[in-house]
Amino acid sequence: MKYKHLFFDWDHTLWDFEKNSEMSLRNLYINLGLQGLGLPSFEQFFEKYITINDLKWDMYRAGTIDKQTLRETRFRETFEHFGVDSADVAWELELRYIQETPYQNHLIENAAEVLKELKAAGCVLHVITNGFHESQNIKFSESGLEPLFDLLLCSDQVGANKPDPKIFRRALQLTGADRKESLMIGDNLIADCVGAREQGIDQVFYNPSKVRHAEKVTYEISDLKQLVPIILHT
Repeated sequence: MKYKHLFFDWDHTLWDFEKNSEMSLRNLYINLGLQGLGLPSFEQFFEKYITINDLKWDMYRAGTIDKQTLRETRFRETFEHFGVDSADVAWELELRYIQETPYQNHLIENAAEVLKELKAAGCVLHVITNGFHESQNIKFSESGLEPLFDLLLCSDQVGANKPDPKIFRRALQLTGADRKESLMIGDNLIADCVGAREQGIDQVFYNPSKVRHAEKVTYEISDLKQLVPIILHT
């Protein structure tokens, strides 16, 4: 096999962020009486939250906001979009959300099966994530996948977010992996694939929605099952 060390992104690549977030927020929407504040249906609220949260994470990855700002503003701004001014409830929602969501354990389709097959074939598996270590450690443990991995590296432990070179270099240092025998697998074209490419690491763009783009990536897949022939027969 060409690739011995496989570095995976976590949220949206292995852990089903959207489904887990939806389950947690649906419960909190009811428990905190959010509709009574003047928010619309849960579906409208959740759709707007996902949009705002994605934007906040883009800003966090770019270094234009910090962790605390992300957490303080994503629900508050979702509320404000619907004309609801209730910063206290927005913050309570944030606290409950980050406490409860990591215990949801829905995985991306075929993730567990593919990881087990690759591990059995002799691959060494690692995670590099821009998520915060307090929540990612819980997600990792609750997912049932933890025994398959040698390393979980969170960006806030390094002080740099993907695509910053520091986090990729730190991952290589901690694992003793050579760039030529390493492969980065992730759903974020810039953070995962361009970041790895600029460090001389081959990449797999996990693109289930088949979004069109102009970036040059080593491989592109829409289903995690497509990883197996890439890795075992290359």
